[in-house]
Amino acid sequence: MKHILLRSSLLCFFILVSFKPAPADFKGQAIYFSKSKLELGSWGARMSEMQKKQIQARLKNRLEKTYILNFNQKESYFKEEEKMDAMSGATDSWGKNFSQGYQYKNIKDNKLVQSQEFYGKRFLVKDKLQKINWVIGKESKKIGQYLCFNAKASIPKEELYWYNFSWADLRKKETPKDSLNTNQEPAIEMVEVEAWYTPQIPVSHGPAEYWGLPGLILEVSAGNSVMLCSKVTINPKEEIKIETPSKGTEITKAEYQKTIKGKMIEMRNNRGRRRRG
Repeated sequence: MKHILLRSSLLCFFILVSFKPAPADFKGQAIYFSKSKLELGSWGARMSEMQKKQIQARLKNRLEKTYILNFNQKESYFKEEEKMDAMSGATDSWGKNFSQGYQYKNIKDNKLVQSQEFYGKRFLVKDKLQKINWVIGKESKKIGQYLCFNAKASIPKEELYWYNFSWADLRKKETPKDSLNTNQEPAIEMVEVEAWYTPQIPVSHGPAEYWGLPGLILEVSAGNSVMLCSKVTINPKEEIKIETPSKGTEITKAEYQKTIKGKMIEMRNNRGRRRRG
C-alpha cells in the first residue's frame, strides 16, 4: 500500500512540476487523425461481409478524418481538413450537415464560438465550453517524443455531440412514458472518454470539445472513435492563425439542437405526406 501511495504521489508531483504555464508568445499546431468504427446495428446483421466492406469504403470520408488545431496560451482554433471522396470525386455534403464546424475556444474566458452549416444555412454558435470533470489516472505512455498521462471522464452524449442528430435518440424522446409503465425520465446516455495529455506542452487545449487537462491532449477515445495526434509543431516560423468565426445567425448549443431536430422532423413529416398522397 505504501508503495502504491508513493508511486501516486510521485506521479502527481511530476505532473505539477512539469506543467509550467506557457509564455505569452507560445504557440503551436497539432495535426490529428480520427478513425471511427462502422456501426450498422441490426441492419448490418442481414448484410454480407462484401456489402459491409463496400459501405465502409463509401463512408471512408466520414469514418476517417484529419483535423488541425492551432493554439496559443489561452486560445485555440480547430477545423477539419476537407477531403474529396475517392469514389465520387465530391465532398460529403450530407455528412457535413451533422459534423463539427470550425471551432474557436478561449479557455481563459470559458468561451466557445463555432460555425455550423445546416442545409445551406450558416449558424454561429456561441456558448460556454463543455464542462468536463476529468479524473487523472496513474498510467503513462509515450506518444511520439512526448511522455503522456492518462485521464478519464464521463460526459452526457447529447452535450458532447450537440452538433449531431440521431433518429434513434429522437425516437427515445418521442416514446410515451406510459408505454414504458413508468413516470421516470429516460436515462441520460453517457459517453466514456479516455484522454492522454502531455505536460511537456503546457497548454490546456485539446481537439474537438476536449480541454482542461494540465497539458496538450494528444490522444482521445470516446464511444466508437479514436483521435490521435500525428504531428506537433511548436513556435513555427510560419504564422499560426487562430480565427474566431464571425458569420452566421447567432445561437446557443441548446437552440441549435432544437433547430436541427425541428427541421429533421419537418422533413420526415413531409415525406410521410408525399407517400400518403
